[in-house]
Amino acid sequence: MAEIPSLTEPEILALVRKSQEGDTQAFSALYDHFFPQVYRYAAFRFDREVAEDLVADIFLKVWEKLHTYQERKGIPFAAWLFRIARYEVIDIYRSHKETDEMPEELHDPDELNRADTDVKRADVLKMVRTAMDKLPRRYRDILQLSYMADLPHSEIARTLNMREGAVRVLKFRALEKLEELLPPEAHGML
Repeated sequence: MAEIPSLTEPEILALVRKSQEGDTQAFSALYDHFFPQVYRYAAFRFDREVAEDLVADIFLKVWEKLHTYQERKGIPFAAWLFRIARYEVIDIYRSHKETDEMPEELHDPDELNRADTDVKRADVLKMVRTAMDKLPRRYRDILQLSYMADLPHSEIARTLNMREGAVRVLKFRALEKLEELLPPEAHGML
């Protein structure tokens, strides 16, 4: 699979403007650029099928609401997109409470990984998921946007409507709380 080149903020905004005018190729470029981050964000919370459907719903909602994005408001497009993603995750989570939030098996295409590594990784992910479920929502949101969606603090702040300094403080507190909630045997595995 070819690696998608990273886009700068001006390039993203140019693609957004073209997409707002109905250019589906420009939207396709935005989709290709943001898909990995959005998918990781969704896949951390839901099993593969639900995550795939959710990502499709997120990008459909982005397309439908694209006309409402205004770059002059100072909100980066990524922050705007992840606000939509966050609300879609919340909605789908509420409607699928019985769904297991994270797959027990995450298949790594790397041939060098051994089966015992996969089992160990699945155990660690299960422990982290269980601990994450015990965190307050604001801590979970910050950790997921930071580590699953790979957003910088500035975009997390805009996504959650808070100051960047508050994001840093809450992220630090969330990590401390997560460490407290993890069983001692997990500390050496992470």
